[in-house]
This record gives sequence, C-alpha cells and structure tokens, in this order.
Amino acid sequence: MVEMHLVGVRVEMPTNNPIVLLREANGQHRVLPIFIGPVEATAIAFALQGVATPRPMTHDLLRDLLVALGIAVDRVVITELRDRTFFAEIEMTNKGAGCKVSSRPSDAIALAVRMGTPIYADEAVLDEAAVPVAEDDEDHDDEVERFREFLEGVNPEDFAS
Repeated sequence: MVEMHLVGVRVEMPTNNPIVLLREANGQHRVLPIFIGPVEATAIAFALQGVATPRPMTHDLLRDLLVALGIAVDRVVITELRDRTFFAEIEMTNKGAGCKVSSRPSDAIALAVRMGTPIYADEAVLDEAAVPVAEDDEDHDDEVERFREFLEGVNPEDFAS
C-alpha cells in the first residue's frame, strides 16, 4: 500500500467531468486521477474548504454515525481498477475488531476528508493508472497547473487497461 495525499477536485475539460487527484506522499509522487460524480465532487470540495451546510450531508451523517457508535476509520484504500472502474475499501475498527467495507473511491475519500483518515492506494493500481509528475519542492501550484494542462487533453478511456 502506498500513502496518498488528496490534491483536490478538478474538472476535466472539455467534458466538465469532475476528477479527484491523489498524489503519492513519498517515492515517485505519481498522481492518480479518478473520475467521480458531481455530487461526490461537491462533497469532497465542501469538506476540503470547510463549508458548513445547514443540515448534514450524507458523508457528514456517516461520519457522525461512526463517531457515535465508537467506530474508528483507520484508513481508506483504493484497492483495484477493473474494467475502467476503481474500487475502494474503508478499513475500520470497532471494539478491537477490524472490518473492511467495500466503497466507491469517491465516497471513501469524502469520508476520509471529514475524519482526517489517511488514504492509500494499492501499488498495482498506481502502476496501471497513475501519471508520473515531477516533484517540485518549491511550488506545488506549478505542479498542479502542469497537471491541469495534462487533464485538458485526457479522456476517461485513457485510463483503461
């Protein structure tokens, strides 16, 4: 497993499809782009920006339920890419017992952002779908801008095996 950092949510042009970008915390610093739905993109963006809604959104409710039940969310893992679809698991602990629940990556990431939970990706997923991006220690905004330029010319089908 490789620890990932959430770069953010962007919109792929010209189709306006939302995409979440995860970047390797160490090592090669590859970026894993995952196309997601607009509702999940909004949920992730709201959490990143600290937007408080008048009533809990679905991922807020899930967080609140887990906390109320004393269930710890240990990590989320992007586990697999199969037929152009990413799969994830939410790994939790309840009273000392571990549990894994299958999830869409977008939902797992939206929950992770709200709970401060680390995000990981399986090495095989990165080998198949990650994009190499040069490390720029001085200014990560330049890196994000270069990646945006890359996204302007990419289609979801480009990540198929």
